[in-house]
Amino acid sequence: MAIISLEYYSEVLGMNREVKVIYPEQNKVENFTGKEIPVLYLLHGMSGNENSWINRSGIDRLIRKTNLAIVMPSTDLGFYINTTYGMNYFDAIALELPKVIHNFFPNLSTKREKNFIAGLSMGGYGAFRLALGTNTFSYAASLSGVLTFNGMEEHFDDNPAYWGGLFGTMENFKGSENEILPLAARFEGERPKLYAWCGKQDLLYSGNEYVANELKKMNYDLTYETADGIHEWYYWTRKIETVFEWLPINYIKEERAF
Repeated sequence: MAIISLEYYSEVLGMNREVKVIYPEQNKVENFTGKEIPVLYLLHGMSGNENSWINRSGIDRLIRKTNLAIVMPSTDLGFYINTTYGMNYFDAIALELPKVIHNFFPNLSTKREKNFIAGLSMGGYGAFRLALGTNTFSYAASLSGVLTFNGMEEHFDDNPAYWGGLFGTMENFKGSENEILPLAARFEGERPKLYAWCGKQDLLYSGNEYVANELKKMNYDLTYETADGIHEWYYWTRKIETVFEWLPINYIKEERAF
């Protein structure tokens, strides 16, 4: 596969942005046609950027025989939303970036059934927020995602400048388009298939349990898994392979060297 660094000007954000793209290579992928290539948008967590998945997971090696392109953008610490301070990261990724990517890589599919999204921690929230806030992605996966702020209200009080800059007050956040469960309840159209995983020793475990149960009550097609684990890359690098196996692609798994 090829790893490509793409710098482009975002009209939405009013600045240059960089995105990493993993592009499948014809001589590595069996029955490669080079047309309508499936695309996974893969999102980083807090403190990460567009390089995190490549640097921390070895993901490029994991998919080198699979016909899948991976697009890795960055929203800094912006939680993949349109913030109250005017940085519209949601619009930049949900609406603008797919057009930018297709302009540079016209062989990547624009069909909903071949566009997927996944992420870890903040990016797990982002994956569900983007999938449930658009009709762009047919599959969405969260690894240790921040899927609810129930029980985390003190964060808004401890750092009001940051959290308020993102979501406003907790009162503004509750029931808004940025809260996953109300967003899921209002979703219209063909629902995306969802996957969530969280370690049992993770600080976000109880929140994931709650959201998973509520999504199942809404009859979402959700695959929810747990196991022993904390909020750490060791687990995410392994569970991303489970996501590949879950996606409707012909994932060719390779033996790990680590």
